Amino acid sequence: TCSLLHSPKGFPKLKNDTFLRAARGEETEHTPVWCMRQAGRYLPEFRETRASQDFFATCRSPKLCCELTLQPLRRFPLDAAIIFSDILVVPQALGMEVVMVPGKGPTFTEPLKEVEDLLKLRQKVDVTAELGYVFQAITLTRHSLEGKVPLIGFSGAPWTLMSYMIEGGGSPTMAKAKSWLYRHPEASHRLLRLLADIIIDYLVGQVAAGAQALQLFESHAGHLGPELFEDFALPYIRDIAQAVKSKLKEEALPLVPMIIFAKDAHYALRDLAHAGYEVVGLDWTIRPQEARAQIGKDITLQGNLDPCALYAPKEKIGELVKKMLEGFGTQRYIANLGHGLYPDMNPEHVGAFVEAVHAHSRHINKH
Repeated sequence: TCSLLHSPKGFPKLKNDTFLRAARGEETEHTPVWCMRQAGRYLPEFRETRASQDFFATCRSPKLCCELTLQPLRRFPLDAAIIFSDILVVPQALGMEVVMVPGKGPTFTEPLKEVEDLLKLRQKVDVTAELGYVFQAITLTRHSLEGKVPLIGFSGAPWTLMSYMIEGGGSPTMAKAKSWLYRHPEASHRLLRLLADIIIDYLVGQVAAGAQALQLFESHAGHLGPELFEDFALPYIRDIAQAVKSKLKEEALPLVPMIIFAKDAHYALRDLAHAGYEVVGLDWTIRPQEARAQIGKDITLQGNLDPCALYAPKEKIGELVKKMLEGFGTQRYIANLGHGLYPDMNPEHVGAFVEAVHAHSRHINKH
């Protein structure tokens, strides 16, 4: 299916809009479900497709991104697809080199060390020139989905991208990146602003290409406390939602629902509820009832089964899903994991998770 490059016009009619209805707070017959990292190494067909390819070369191939995005949908009755890509394509667009090191993960060959290093970054990024391959992948995938389910586009949030750019990869403490926030607050804001501006154009471009929803990943929110989050993460998260929406209006593009997922940021849930997003994603470390109490009735929640629950026997997964649905309620809710799938997970257990969400939510809705 992923062969022809189509134009971002004349897309097939959407057959299952449950995910979009839940995101907008409309009633649904069942609770929609998708999984972060649903296109991933836990699927043998993913490993086969990716085998001979460099990771970022795969990201730059619209055909491969399309194929990888569709793989989980051939197996499971998921209610949404998320484009296969990586959050680190944004630092690449700024001119930084990132390589995927086996066993270590993404690694920057020259991370930012001193404030002067900011001058090495492109100060003005033409997102179509630098990230057009993502837009092509979205358009191609949206056609290839044949209206089966909606397609989600995404980006990393500024703080999370900044922390990678300074650390040069993953880190248990993010101490180098956080030291910038304390030592170089002005330079940190300059970098965060630069990132936010690119992210805004990048997300708008994804909608123009055919994305039907957008998720912003603040994956490293947990390394910040309430004060740092309020100074260095929240203003940009808010600004991105506002600017994306006003640009979509200006360009007469669809106003798609937006999801904010700030991992380990329970301390900021009240603020995130007012940040301009239709959906707030949750990790597994908060009780559904508590999240609902803090976020209120007017925002859709997404999450938050512990990914490791998928190591449990299938019956146990069903019980955990039922409990989760009872905690969140079946409406204004999108079921998901509290983080991404791990590479050693059994695809059958992913299927059991998806089916349990559908079966239990239908049952609860009927009674």
